[in-house]
Amino acid sequence: MKNNYFLALAILASIIVNSQNEQVKQQDTIREQLKEVLITSSRIDLPFKENSRTITVITSEDIAQSAATNIADLLQQFAGIDIRRRGTAGMQADLYIRGGGFDQTLLLIDGIKVEDAQTGHHTMNLALPLEVIERIEIIKGPAARVFGQNAFTGAVNIVTKKNPENSVAVGLQAGSFGQKNAAVTVGSDLKNSSHIVHFSRNTSDGYRYNTDYDNQNYVLKSTFNKTQLPIDMIAAFAERKFGANGFYASPAAINQYEATQASLIGFSTEIKSEKLTLKPRMYWRRNQDEYIYVRQDPSIYRNLHLTNKVGAELNAAYTSNLGVTGFGIDMAKVSLSSNNLGQRNRFMTTLFVEHRFKFLQDQLDVTPGVAVNYFSDFKFRAFPGMDIGYKLNDQLKLYGNVGYTYRIPTYTDLYYSSPTDLGDENLVPEEAIAEELGLKYIANAFSASVAFFNRDSKKLIDYIKENEADKWQATNIRELNTKGFEFDTNYNFKIGEFSQSINLSYTFLEDDVKALQANFSRYSINSLKHHFASRLSTGFIKNVSQSIVYKYAERTNGESYSVVDASINFNMHAFEISMIASNIFNTEYTETNLVPMPKGNVLFGVSYNFK
Repeated sequence: MKNNYFLALAILASIIVNSQNEQVKQQDTIREQLKEVLITSSRIDLPFKENSRTITVITSEDIAQSAATNIADLLQQFAGIDIRRRGTAGMQADLYIRGGGFDQTLLLIDGIKVEDAQTGHHTMNLALPLEVIERIEIIKGPAARVFGQNAFTGAVNIVTKKNPENSVAVGLQAGSFGQKNAAVTVGSDLKNSSHIVHFSRNTSDGYRYNTDYDNQNYVLKSTFNKTQLPIDMIAAFAERKFGANGFYASPAAINQYEATQASLIGFSTEIKSEKLTLKPRMYWRRNQDEYIYVRQDPSIYRNLHLTNKVGAELNAAYTSNLGVTGFGIDMAKVSLSSNNLGQRNRFMTTLFVEHRFKFLQDQLDVTPGVAVNYFSDFKFRAFPGMDIGYKLNDQLKLYGNVGYTYRIPTYTDLYYSSPTDLGDENLVPEEAIAEELGLKYIANAFSASVAFFNRDSKKLIDYIKENEADKWQATNIRELNTKGFEFDTNYNFKIGEFSQSINLSYTFLEDDVKALQANFSRYSINSLKHHFASRLSTGFIKNVSQSIVYKYAERTNGESYSVVDASINFNMHAFEISMIASNIFNTEYTETNLVPMPKGNVLFGVSYNFK
């Protein structure tokens, strides 16, 4: 590993004596525009600074400076977001927010809910390539009133690029563990339509036995009829084939293998009048999952699951003298075909309404609302909630929110049976009441926020066992209290003519498990108790930029680790050379299921943009 240490020293020295890409000079403008960005994941579209919730927006500039090659690695750089990865390239990664479970966080693409009824392990299967992403909106806290079930602890909305230039971007990367990545992104802006087409393939020999992978991504984003009533279309297909050494069963299960296919197609438009805005949307989401316990002999144990979700929704907002009223309906049909879980069907409908009041010359905003859900197998549920905000001045806002939320069991929770796991068809939905109080400051060069949160959960579904040799049994544990606070700040400044930026975030979380009569728990009591993340992007030389990312994590079971990643980029007009170094100090650590994470590794890249 001497070469890795040399590389780390070289990168750190470069950060001190080198730096900066001309693109980074645009940061002040980007941050100023951010204040007015509409948070499209809300029922009522509101500018970023007007929201009375804890929302983090990851901009395209943040993505460029992140030293990340995929969404899983990117999201891990923000405190309060717990991405538990199994290996490199976000191969199999679970998404947690504020200590919740991976089934309790909702992922959206352009506002389309892409949860999978089979299992939350598939949440990230459709996480899009970074090349097609405009920004990412992270909504923390209970969001069932806005999105329905699965937004138990929060939601992540991926917003794709919409206004392409006529260009062709080609990128190649190669590095440790036999990593080879290739990507092509084509943008076409026509008179009455625009299109973004992306293809990428990522392969690796693996960082240890049976961790090889072969991934392919296809994305098409189009806007038709631009001059009259624009219609947006998103189509995506992701295929992943990978060795899963110790990923799911015990660490001794070294020969596991998995192949997934995830696809999405959706259409949406927006009809606006002076007072009324209508946003109809329809979509189809498909996921296929093949799991083989012994890769070399599928006949020993094999599962094949196929999930389809077809949905349609209508979101509306009406502006009157009393404020803005958001209302609408969301309907979906889910079907599952599985050799293990059986043939399952579910119909669900959500009705919602909320109203944003403003008082005291618009200094005070109050937004009560409720969503009512119907599930064909779990009947009716209601999710009331309220957001309150008080504007102290143009930059400073005090806010709070409270809401009831819940999650119905996945089909894996209910019906799964394997040599190591056992579902329970008598499970009932999880429930929680959550509160939050926060303060945020937003200016052009500096922004900061602090939030205190509390969540009282009941009937949480966890997999437990009494003895190490027993099967993991799905069950409703009785009660869990989660409380904590988080802090986030971003500062942009200049040294000479070159722009610099620093981001710091920290989350403290404490779980108090009540009446859990079990010796072993898989999910509920291993949250990130302390989570600190920082990114420094610097520069002193024209066309050269670099970033260094530091992450510290300490879990409730006492395990702790620190990881440092770094990147350096050289840009000359349409040509870019990059180097990304991950875990440059060779930290030994695991994030889930005792799967060891890779030690120091490097990825070199080159790209060219034809215009």
